[in-house]
Amino acid sequence: MMQASLTAQELADACADSMWREDNASRHLGMAIERVAPGVAVVSMLIKPEMTNGHGTCHGGYIFTLADSAFAFACNSYNQRAVAQHCSITYIAPAFAGDRLTATAREVSRRGRGAIYDINIINQNGEHVAEFRGHSRTVKGTHLPDQA
Repeated sequence: MMQASLTAQELADACADSMWREDNASRHLGMAIERVAPGVAVVSMLIKPEMTNGHGTCHGGYIFTLADSAFAFACNSYNQRAVAQHCSITYIAPAFAGDRLTATAREVSRRGRGAIYDINIINQNGEHVAEFRGHSRTVKGTHLPDQA
């Protein structure tokens, strides 16, 4: 299928598929892509006992990684390679072993080479766990070959 003939949704799906094949970290941690669309991604992950810290809660680095993966799939949904330029997270409530966390990334602004994404992380009960904001920057290259 030629890239020029893809709809925006098909392009987002194809970019996610291309990235997923090479995303060893997200796959190794058991993440699942629930949905992608232009500027949007929903990624989930089950918190395993080995992901907890000395307080018995999910280590913040795993929550950050989940949010960062959702951010990556959202900002790379246009077939232009994009990387994180700056990220911040605010932890709101703890997560525990056995929780399924879901990170929903939504584009806030996209201009030139820069974009801003807000990522909301909730648990299986819909409880707010964290908020992440990511600033992306496009770099050279695409995910799909230009066949047009």
